[in-house]
Amino acid sequence: MYNIKPNKRLGQVFLKNRMVISKIIEAGELKPSDLVLEIGSGQGILTKALLETGCQVIAFEKDPILKTNLEKELKQNPKIDLILGDIRDWLKNRKEWPLIFKKTPNYKVIANIPYYLTSYLIRSFLELDKPPSIMVLLIQKEVAQRLISQPPQTNLLAIATQYYGHVSIVSHVPKEDFWPQPKVDSAVIKIQTQSKHRNKKQENIFFQILKAGFSQPRKLLISNLNKNLKIDKKILIECFDKTKLEMQVRAQELSLEQWLSLTDFLFTCLNKK
Repeated sequence: MYNIKPNKRLGQVFLKNRMVISKIIEAGELKPSDLVLEIGSGQGILTKALLETGCQVIAFEKDPILKTNLEKELKQNPKIDLILGDIRDWLKNRKEWPLIFKKTPNYKVIANIPYYLTSYLIRSFLELDKPPSIMVLLIQKEVAQRLISQPPQTNLLAIATQYYGHVSIVSHVPKEDFWPQPKVDSAVIKIQTQSKHRNKKQENIFFQILKAGFSQPRKLLISNLNKNLKIDKKILIECFDKTKLEMQVRAQELSLEQWLSLTDFLFTCLNKK
């Protein structure tokens, strides 16, 4: 390891267990023809493992010291592009996309990401017109468990993520496997994206209904939809009846399939507004 002091402001914690690295690489199903985006290359333990598979790696690193150190170590490797900067800026600046995807339109995201960016990065990548085919992320264990939640204990993040792909936990990672040691355990998750269920207009309404439904999770779903979407309760009762939903149901009790079914029945109503 380099003789550096981790930057708390950037959420820097470095993975030191190589067995976990092996599990991450295996979950990524990597081939030499793959393009991988790594967010936060850090000291390069995962970066080097990615390069060993023969794939092309584009690694983002916000810390100039870490970026310079890794650049010196890997300067002879033509398969790595190290970019100094914040991944959030790149996601906003779409004009750089043609440069990123000039070799292949398909890519994967594999990274040990700062905890505070988890929800943002998952949502931002999955909502892209060109989402990654696979995401393998090392995140906080509690968030990982939320992502795979099923009825009757689902949540907004879980349903929104499962809309775009299959989510699974690859491995649990104890806090002792990091330096410096964080306060919580972590987990490796894998998201395999799939074709979107609806066109863009229907998708927007799906998320509109989803956010309204989870706006006050302790309240009945029908009350949340009535209040937030201004849909007549008689129409909602009819939709609930057609989708075989109980009038007393709450948002966390619905599966993804039930949310999609409800969207189909409400689409025409909301589309007229």
